[in-house]
Amino acid sequence: MFVYYEDIHAQPGTREIIQFSGVVITDSLQPIPLVHIIIRNTYRGTISDFYGFFSIVAQKKDTIEFSCVGFKKERFVIPDSLTTNRYSLIQILRQDTFMLMETFIYPWPTKEQFREAFLNTRIPDDDLARAEKNIERAEMKERMENLAMDGSMNYKNYIQNQTSRLYYAGQYPPNNLLNPFAWIKFIEMWRNGEFRKNKDK
Repeated sequence: MFVYYEDIHAQPGTREIIQFSGVVITDSLQPIPLVHIIIRNTYRGTISDFYGFFSIVAQKKDTIEFSCVGFKKERFVIPDSLTTNRYSLIQILRQDTFMLMETFIYPWPTKEQFREAFLNTRIPDDDLARAEKNIERAEMKERMENLAMDGSMNYKNYIQNQTSRLYYAGQYPPNNLLNPFAWIKFIEMWRNGEFRKNKDK
């Protein structure tokens, strides 16, 4: 703990009030943020900022308590022999280790609820049964129809659209309405009843 005084003389009648400020650091001179600085036996206090700095109005002979999670608590008594109305402090906090008691976490509040849930538990399938369900043709088809495009497919679709737009830049794109091959393919699909099958589905 280091202390230095500022050569600013207090005004008459205000010598009991002290502007108490400083910085809180570790043993390795690293600032400690969010340290609780409390004046003992009062409700007045403050919290150090990100750089460990703090400032609070106190009085002579006040006991200042410094506390922070992970560090040992420290106390400092403001001297009553000050000749200035400002007091600065560099407070060092030493790291502390907390030994926590063993904690048991239960998903059920009572043994009766656990017994009921245990007796009604449905035993899951093994890995082979789950794998066979995942590769069933009906389920795979449903996933394929309802699965949205991922990032790779969206990128491929975007690039194809950009390529097609640049390929026909400055001219009209082809119209399949006058394409004989497209008409032949349409007539064959109509004769085979593919449109009717899609409608039935």
